[in-house]
Amino acid sequence: MASTSSISGLVSGIDTASIVSKLMEIEARPQTLLKSQLATAKAIARALREINTAMATLSSAAEALTGASAFTGRTASSNAKDVTAAATITAVPGSSVSFTVTGLASAQTSLSTATWSSRTGDARTAAATNYTDPLPEWPLTVLSADGTKVIDTIELPLGASLDDAAAAINNKKSLGLTATVVRLDADHYKLQVTSATTGTKNGFVLRGTGEAADATTPSFGTLVAARDAELKIGSETATSPTNTFADLLTGVTVTVSQVSATPATVTVSADDSAITGKVQALVSAAGAVLSTIAKYTDSSSGSTAPLKGNATLTGLATRILGQLSKAVGSTSPAAIGLQLNRDGTVKFDSAKLAALLKADPATAKKIVGGAVDLGPDGLSGTADDAVQTDGLAARMFLLAKNASASATGMITTLADGQDARVKRMQTDVDNWDMRLEKRQQLLTSKFHAMESALGRLNSQSSWLSSQINSLYNPNAKR
Repeated sequence: MASTSSISGLVSGIDTASIVSKLMEIEARPQTLLKSQLATAKAIARALREINTAMATLSSAAEALTGASAFTGRTASSNAKDVTAAATITAVPGSSVSFTVTGLASAQTSLSTATWSSRTGDARTAAATNYTDPLPEWPLTVLSADGTKVIDTIELPLGASLDDAAAAINNKKSLGLTATVVRLDADHYKLQVTSATTGTKNGFVLRGTGEAADATTPSFGTLVAARDAELKIGSETATSPTNTFADLLTGVTVTVSQVSATPATVTVSADDSAITGKVQALVSAAGAVLSTIAKYTDSSSGSTAPLKGNATLTGLATRILGQLSKAVGSTSPAAIGLQLNRDGTVKFDSAKLAALLKADPATAKKIVGGAVDLGPDGLSGTADDAVQTDGLAARMFLLAKNASASATGMITTLADGQDARVKRMQTDVDNWDMRLEKRQQLLTSKFHAMESALGRLNSQSSWLSSQINSLYNPNAKR
């Protein structure tokens, strides 16, 4: 609505700006009411979206515990500080392997036999004095570790320096070699080349042009040989090009960092901590849903909650609590550490679940898990879904998914409807803005017209008075 501060009764003496402002307040009452309703509708929409997000989180947490794969977590442990292990779901609980680390993987490093007098002089001619080994002839040839296969050649332009030679090797990324210039002193330099990867198969041979395979003094000598890591398992040896041994046991990867004569043992076990962690996530997600619903449906005296007393949502909270407390078969969820508090919250004692997983894993998994049948349509979150195998996770997943599914979820549908209502109301508010602006322009125009009319009347009155005063008056003094 436009400002009325520029309107004033200069002729009439009436505060027309205030009059227009008061009239516009009356005219805007329907819009003011609509804006209040819009703010409420937006608060309801936000509340529904927040509850829906919490329900979606509960759905995901529950889904992680449904089906057979939910309890296939494995962990691998080592009794040696220099040996680490990791397991996948294919690892076999109870399996183990003992070994000694007899060797670590290394990358080959080679050093030129020739010595240069300068790193910036001509690499073909800048030989150091008092050194008899000749400079290598370019291009260099890179061969496989056994020297039987040519991998590539390294060209060097005429007049290029030793620094340029190192750069030429480094620029050949496909070789996997790193070259650097080694400074012995101000007048003596060598070229060092190192493989980027460890393992015997990643060794290499560097030869200058025309250099024989059996040359007495090769262009490059080996400082560090390429080597595989080695483990001694009984009388057998396991090797790896890196210090990591993939699938040393089925589904178990072992990494070593130190040679040691003391045997190390890696053992595989079921990852009970992963299960308790998933149950904790489920309970936390359920608690978040309950607290969010409680916040937005609070019906206590003086509450301004946007969903105050909403029976649908309070009923949903009751259902969540009921499903968490209902026995699975003949066993109460209390057996895995679940407890409902008087204030409507859920408490979880992970130690109880951990103990039951060790004492009776089948019962623990039965209570925790379960499975959901998606019905004939095969779609999750639709009306034909049902609990196939009873369990807390299956119950929670079915309940939460039916509430939060993106297309058909109960809360999703409510939120979508509220969003559409907000959009319609916002359009009505915007239309009222245009209507009120036109009304204000009309009122302003009428008051301006009144002032103009009064101004003309005043002018005519003054003129008439002057005319009358100029007429002959016999009583006037002469």
